[in-house]
Amino acid sequence: MKNHAYMIRYSISGLALLGALFISSAQPSVSAQEKSKEDAPARVKIRGPRDPFSQYIPPPVRKKRIKAAVKVASPIAVPSIQERIEKYKAQKVEAMNNQQPAPKPTTALLLNEMQVTGIFRTPRGYAAMVEAKPIKLSYVIYPGEMFYNGQLVAIEEDRLVFRHETRWSDGRVEKTVENKPLRQPNAVTDSLTVTKAANDNGNGAAAATPAIGEEKAPIPEK
Repeated sequence: MKNHAYMIRYSISGLALLGALFISSAQPSVSAQEKSKEDAPARVKIRGPRDPFSQYIPPPVRKKRIKAAVKVASPIAVPSIQERIEKYKAQKVEAMNNQQPAPKPTTALLLNEMQVTGIFRTPRGYAAMVEAKPIKLSYVIYPGEMFYNGQLVAIEEDRLVFRHETRWSDGRVEKTVENKPLRQPNAVTDSLTVTKAANDNGNGAAAATPAIGEEKAPIPEK
């Protein structure tokens, strides 16, 4: 009877020891499986397509670069005729002080501020008579004459050919060709000119036409 009790006791003790060993061996395998599940998304992300059974990870959002504002170039504003005349006077005085040739009055004029009144031949070749409309003065010009926004390139029988220059705020200079035709005779204007010339001949010689920046000389009294 005692032997039977000892056998039962040892059997229970052996079963308990086996159970403890089984539980202790099962815990590392469970932790290893959990760790492999945690590392699974990283392995899938590196190797290739996303695992449909893993948690979705959205791609990082890239910030859009804001483009800097582009400055739009515009033509440089042209000074008024009075400002250009004052600048011409200063250049003339500076040239005289430095004993250099003075600039011509046409350097203060724009191409659209004059009209061609005559074209004729001279010993130097073709020349043209132009009238500055803002100041009502006439000048004789030759090819190569400089203006505020261009240059006279050629004189033909019935027109003048200019190189027009437009300066922009970004520093570039746009060059185009501009033609100015010879002014056609006008009966009304010509008759008024003839009448004025006749009156001048009856009352005395007319005073000379002043240049830019010079005052008209007074007519002496009789």
